[in-house]
Amino acid sequence: MARKVEIALAVGLVAALGVVAVGFLLLGGRAVAYTPMSATTLSVHALTQPIPDSVPNAQQVRLGQYLVRVGDCASCHTREGGAFLAGGLALSTPFGTIYGPNLTSDRQTGVGDWTPDEFYAALHEGAQVHGGALYPAMPYPYTTHVTRADADAILAFLKTVAPVNERRSTNQLTFPFSIRALVHGWNLLFFHPGEFKPDPGKSAAWNRGAYLVTGLGHCGACHTPKNSLAADRPSEALQGGTLDNWVAPDLTANTRTGLGNWSSDDIVEYLRTGRNARANAGGSMAEVVSYSTSLLTDADLHAIATYLKEQPARPDVKPNDPDAVAMQRGAAVFSDACTACHMEEGLGQTRIFPPLRADAVSQQPDPTGVLHIILAGDRTASTATRPTPLSMPSFAWKLTDEQIADVATYARNSWGNRAQPVSAKQVGDMRSNLKLTDR
Repeated sequence: MARKVEIALAVGLVAALGVVAVGFLLLGGRAVAYTPMSATTLSVHALTQPIPDSVPNAQQVRLGQYLVRVGDCASCHTREGGAFLAGGLALSTPFGTIYGPNLTSDRQTGVGDWTPDEFYAALHEGAQVHGGALYPAMPYPYTTHVTRADADAILAFLKTVAPVNERRSTNQLTFPFSIRALVHGWNLLFFHPGEFKPDPGKSAAWNRGAYLVTGLGHCGACHTPKNSLAADRPSEALQGGTLDNWVAPDLTANTRTGLGNWSSDDIVEYLRTGRNARANAGGSMAEVVSYSTSLLTDADLHAIATYLKEQPARPDVKPNDPDAVAMQRGAAVFSDACTACHMEEGLGQTRIFPPLRADAVSQQPDPTGVLHIILAGDRTASTATRPTPLSMPSFAWKLTDEQIADVATYARNSWGNRAQPVSAKQVGDMRSNLKLTDR
C-alpha cells in the first residue's frame, strides 16, 4: 500500500509539473550537446598505461581502469584543455548547462575521500554523497546494473588518478529544472535499481554482452527511444533514438535500419577500429569508439556482438514513395557532389568512404543524422589500428535546402534503399539547429 501511495504521489507530481520531467533523461547519458574533445585532451595513455605491481591492490586497480574504458567515463569527465577526469566539461541542454564532476583522487573536489559505499550508492541508486539525488547526467539507470565488486574496482582506480583540485562550476539550469528534489518523482516512475542478473538460459558470452551493453556501456541512453517523459521505452530497447541533432541508429536485427545484415565480425571490427565494410563511426559514436570500445578486449567485443545479434528486429514501417521529380534532381546533385567518394552506385570505397547502398544510417526513419552529416560534415573515429581520421566536408555553403533535401531523398531511396522522403523545411530546420549560414 505504501508503495502504491508513493507511485500515486509521483504521478501527481509529474502531471503537475508536466514538461519538467521531460528534462531529466535529456540531461542523462550522452543525450546532451557538447564539444568533442581532441585526442591530446583525452589521454588514451591514462586509460591504457600499465598498473605496476607496486600499486596497492594492483589487480583490482587494473580491473577498475578497464571498466572506466567500458563506461567511456573520460568523455564526460574531461574538459577540453583540462586534466584527465578532472571534470568541468559543460553539457549544454535545452534546460541549461550542467558540468561534469571531478573524478580524480583530490580529497576536496574529487573522489579522494569517497568510501566504497558512497560510490556504489552513486552508481546503483543515483545518490549524492551529501544527500539528495544525482541528475541522470550520471547515467545511473544503467550503472545500477554494475556489480559491487566492479564498482569497488572503479573507485580503486579513480583513487590512483593524479589529484587535481578543480571545483566544478555551478550548474546553470533554469527553474524548475534546478530543483533536484523533483528527480525523486521521476525515479519512482521510471528508475528500477538492481544489479544485473544473468539469464541462465543464455550463453556466458550473451550474458557478458548484456552486462556491458545495459550497464556501464549505457548504449540505450542514446539508442533507445524515449517516452513523453524522456524515459526509455523498454519495449523498444535499442531501436534507435534521436538526440543532439544526431540519430543513434537502430541496433536490432532489422535488415534495413539495424544490424540484421551485419555479422558478429562486422560489429567487432566496427567497435575495434571505427570502420568496417559497411560503415564508419562518426558523430558522438566516434568518441565512444576512440576512447572506449577500441580499448576493450576481443572477448568483450565478441560478447557485445553476441548480445546485439540476438536483439529482436524493430518492426519495419513502409515509408511514403518519393517524388519522381525530386529523385531526378537528387540524382543530379549526387552525381556532381557525392560520387567522387561514394561512387555512382553508392558502393563507397571499402573502409575508407562508407557505402550508401544498404546503409542503415541512411535508411533510419528520422533523417536527422543524414542531414547533419550533409550540412555540417563529419569525421570518423581515430583508433590505434586506424589512426588517421577521415572527414566529409560540409555542404551547407554549397547546396540549398531543396538540393540537400533532394539528394538526401535520393540516397535514402536508391539502390534498394527505402526511407521517408526529406523536405526542404526539414533541412532548413536542421540548418538553423546547427547554426549554419544559409547558402
